[in-house]
Amino acid sequence: MSTHDIAHHRTIARDGHTVAYTVHGEPDGVPVVVLHGGPGSGSNPGVLRLFDLARCRVVMVDQRGTGASTPRGSVRHNDTRHLIRDLEAIRARLGIVRWGVVGGSWGAALALAYAGTHPACVSGVVLRGLFLTTQREVRRLFVTSRSRAPAAWRDLMRATHCERAWSLPLACMRTMQARTHGRANAVADAWRACENAMLMKPSSRSAATRRQKALHRASAMTAKYRIQAHYLMHGCWLGERRLIAHARHAVASGVAVHAVHGLRDPVCPPDNLHRLMRAVPAVQGRFVDAGHLASDARLAEALAAAIEAMFAARESRRR
Repeated sequence: MSTHDIAHHRTIARDGHTVAYTVHGEPDGVPVVVLHGGPGSGSNPGVLRLFDLARCRVVMVDQRGTGASTPRGSVRHNDTRHLIRDLEAIRARLGIVRWGVVGGSWGAALALAYAGTHPACVSGVVLRGLFLTTQREVRRLFVTSRSRAPAAWRDLMRATHCERAWSLPLACMRTMQARTHGRANAVADAWRACENAMLMKPSSRSAATRRQKALHRASAMTAKYRIQAHYLMHGCWLGERRLIAHARHAVASGVAVHAVHGLRDPVCPPDNLHRLMRAVPAVQGRFVDAGHLASDARLAEALAAAIEAMFAARESRRR
């Protein structure tokens, strides 16, 4: 392990929350903050492979209630406005004047919202699998895409006691917000299984592992999907029009925006990026024969190239 791979763990206390973040790479390198998806998922260290840590200073933030942030699963004082304020507090704490922003899925939406709110603090934005925070996308995930994983989808319907397909999104969100722990745990587990099946993401859990880690998994998954339900129930306090307005403001303020999107993305349709590029022509987009996850080799390659072009290569040219 090189010195660039060592993580420096830190926290910042705000509004009854402790927001956790880690700093990786070269202390004097190009600063970049990574915004995870979900909402509710927490940071994924695997994202670091996309960066040249000898040239970048990468900050990974566990958004409120996720990952190492506490209290886990709390939705109190937890909305998009507070997340943006947390990012500003962390940037100031680290003494960074301007940093790049990289976000995937929900993190891509948050990246645009942050860049549009604080463009003077952003050197550039790289998006992966843009989520426009619309009810159209939520319906697509819970209802339209059920043919991708019919058995897992039926299990989710049973877990929520839902009888009509179109009412499944609301049933999931209400169950997770009700805090009836036994039922919430069951819905969270079924939600996760359905999501993984639709993404064609293999499960590494054996029966023994499930028994050993059942309580921990139930707690973590319930926390994740409680936050996700909270955000989806409120349209993430954004919506397509507001996100596009943020993108326009960021670009008009001199912030470059690059995006990559999988042509086979089952969660965020490729048309999301087409819509953004039509509304904000300065956005540079690239479509890849890939799905939704950054672990997809083709998508990871395109994303790493966009990050290199936006941050590391640009910094080298300045020098």
